Amino acid sequence: MFWKSVNPLIEQIEIESNPGNQPVTVRYLPDGLEEIGTGTDAVVVRHSSHPGVVFKRYAAGREKARLDEYTVYRRLGQSDYFPVCFGMEDHFLVLSYEKGPTLYDCLIEGIPIPENVIREVDEARDYVRSRGLNPRDIHLKNVLLQDGHVKLLDVSEYLKPGNDGRWDHLVQGYRLFYPWIEGRKIPISLIEQVKQAYYDQVEGDFSLIDFGRRFLQLWKGARRQPRDRSPEK
Repeated sequence: MFWKSVNPLIEQIEIESNPGNQPVTVRYLPDGLEEIGTGTDAVVVRHSSHPGVVFKRYAAGREKARLDEYTVYRRLGQSDYFPVCFGMEDHFLVLSYEKGPTLYDCLIEGIPIPENVIREVDEARDYVRSRGLNPRDIHLKNVLLQDGHVKLLDVSEYLKPGNDGRWDHLVQGYRLFYPWIEGRKIPISLIEQVKQAYYDQVEGDFSLIDFGRRFLQLWKGARRQPRDRSPEK
């Protein structure tokens, strides 16, 4: 395999998983590796000797997620909607490097999210179902905007049953509330506050309209707060 020379570095990565659906903590990253991102199961890194691929290194205790994700990629086959999986090692997957901001990044940076994103994700979900899999765990950090089109990341839950409703809620929120914030930069702290509130409420008597209205109120309040200014010298 073309990545064998990098294996020792990948194995030296030290990461820990965290409770509460929080991203892993990276304790040690060897020189020569660039951190691309973190998720609840793994950290994604890149090495300069193979700029076209990334290595998804899983935390201890997340072996099932690694095996499940590899199985899903094998069943998905080749599709423009997903990265290419080149192979699997004891603690990581080797995937194609995909450029572009996630939808989460788009909100932070004020990058407009076009309408075709909704349509293409729905097409990708239909494709997943056609392969005998279940498209779930599709959220802001798992959808990449690449040259105006979508790429779906992290397919490890596609073997699980049930609809977690996350993408359906995002689509409804896009239709109802996104026009109010399109092209505007949303503070990370506000996004994380809304995300945690969503996790706390979605299992109960959940109303997306009421939830969205509270988000808009929080956002308007954040915009009204005066910015810190350094004293003039």
